[in-house]
Amino acid sequence: MKRTVVHLAAIVLLAGSAGVHAQPAQKAYRVGFVSISGAPSFEAFRQGLRQLGYVEGRNVIFEARFADRLERFPELAAELIRLKVDVLLAGSPAGAMAAKKSSTTVPIVIAGVGDPVASGIVASLARPGGNITGTAVGIGDPAFGGKWLELLKETLPGLSHVAVLANRSNKTNAAYLEGVEAAARTSHVKIAIFDAANPTELDRALSAIGNSSAQGIIVTTDPFLFSSRETLVQFAAAKRLPATYFFKQFVDAGGLMSYGASLEDSYRRAATYVDKILKGARPTDLPIEQPRHFELVINMKTARALGLKVPRPLLLRADHVIE
Repeated sequence: MKRTVVHLAAIVLLAGSAGVHAQPAQKAYRVGFVSISGAPSFEAFRQGLRQLGYVEGRNVIFEARFADRLERFPELAAELIRLKVDVLLAGSPAGAMAAKKSSTTVPIVIAGVGDPVASGIVASLARPGGNITGTAVGIGDPAFGGKWLELLKETLPGLSHVAVLANRSNKTNAAYLEGVEAAARTSHVKIAIFDAANPTELDRALSAIGNSSAQGIIVTTDPFLFSSRETLVQFAAAKRLPATYFFKQFVDAGGLMSYGASLEDSYRRAATYVDKILKGARPTDLPIEQPRHFELVINMKTARALGLKVPRPLLLRADHVIE
């Protein structure tokens, strides 16, 4: 009998002890993510959240969707909204616009967007308004266009004719094209602008560039052109045309050089916005973050294949040199 009483007492004590030390279960936030297929954005975003203390499966659950075509963004964004995510990360202008049209109440954080104001995604950078905030990778500065031409001319001093590939339906491109045209007039370089917003137009544009007397190519910032980077890099290599691009991913794929904001950093920084929103901040009170740094990336393997001798001063200015 005494043994039974002792055992019962021990059970009561253990139960009481467990109750004292038990902690309430931590909420697992459901975070939606939609972006272009093949971009390194998702891992950068997850890395950013990990650095802020989020552990997948413990306090965060990801619902990620990737668009292999820009036309799929509305469908994917709507699907994530139906899943009742706590916050939605939308990458690229097309993804951000699709998310905006899908909900006016679910908090939306954008990333990888060139100029969210020119694109009609937010009212202003300082006060985005509504349920949207996030990070931008450009601010529609015409100086970018001039910089791309300057880099080509520095690499190829005798440059006199450049093909510019752009998607004119992307409003962000207007400022960049203005910058290229102004720089071309100053440096006495002939430019020809080729429009491409879909695969058919891209095939037509590349055929025309290949039959022209262009000595180099500038590829402006655009989600469709980004998703076509393998095709563009292969074309430039086949035609032995030096080219400059806007994101490092083109150079990673074999392109000659790029100058622009870091796409990975945009998504990594977007994680801080998601964190603030999950802790109670309102998107409308969080200004859009502009790029902190623009990086110059050069692929020396490609330069050698094209028979180019990259000037040493240019190499010294590069943030990354791929050998």
